[in-house]
Amino acid sequence: MTRGRFITLEGGEGAGKTTQSVLLADALTAHGVGALRTREPGGSPGAEVLRGLLLGGSIDWSPRAETLLHFAARAEHVAETVDPALAAGTWVICDRFFDSTLAYQGYGQGADRSFIASLIGLLGIAPDLTLVLDVPESVAAERMRKRGGDADRYERLDSAFHARVRQGFRDIALSEPDRCVLLDASADIQAVHTAIMTAVWTRFGQ
Repeated sequence: MTRGRFITLEGGEGAGKTTQSVLLADALTAHGVGALRTREPGGSPGAEVLRGLLLGGSIDWSPRAETLLHFAARAEHVAETVDPALAAGTWVICDRFFDSTLAYQGYGQGADRSFIASLIGLLGIAPDLTLVLDVPESVAAERMRKRGGDADRYERLDSAFHARVRQGFRDIALSEPDRCVLLDASADIQAVHTAIMTAVWTRFGQ
């Protein structure tokens, strides 16, 4: 059986990752491709428990401890959800993966980036394609305002933090052009979806 493809969507708050992951999975399904949507932190029962600890805001984790918690959740997610789906030939569409840890904990919170890189190497899996959705702070803020609801721990951090995170994602995309495609996600939903589908079919063929 042909192994599935692993596609991740990355970007800061308000970039539209969740919306676009739904559209991408639906489009793949319409083309006869089995697709599974998942997310990080989370995506498996154990990883979802750690998600609550990370996003709830009741504990102010040190950057290194927070990094390790993300990778613990990720290791569980990969073992329980991602690897079995890929082995079964399913395409996995993941809302965030290890690039988010590098951007948020490394660039945003000042955790040692070489330490994060070593954990990425130990993970034993990398996406086949990473779509980095980039939006200016003003666009992200307006989308977050319209979305409403209770903000999680990261969403409540200041604009300087989010600016560092955005730069982190841009740096990651530019440093790994064979894996990453940097997309302007400030356009309307359908235009961004079209750009994503073009990137996917260019990489994997239609």
